Amino acid sequence: MSAPTHTRPHPATRDGADSRLPWWALALPTLAFVALLVLILNPSDAHASTDDLAITHLFERIQQLTTR
Repeated sequence: MSAPTHTRPHPATRDGADSRLPWWALALPTLAFVALLVLILNPSDAHASTDDLAITHLFERIQQLTTR
């Protein structure tokens, strides 16, 4: 004797993406945008390092290679 199967009244996936987002899906990009905006508006807080010339040379070399 076979057991009856139960079907779900609503399928797990619909014809489109779920339109509801978790709270952090909007909060994290907003927080990152605000942090970058604060750095742009007050550039005195962002100090460039003059001691490490190897990293600067590496970035210049990468820029040269990508512009060819």
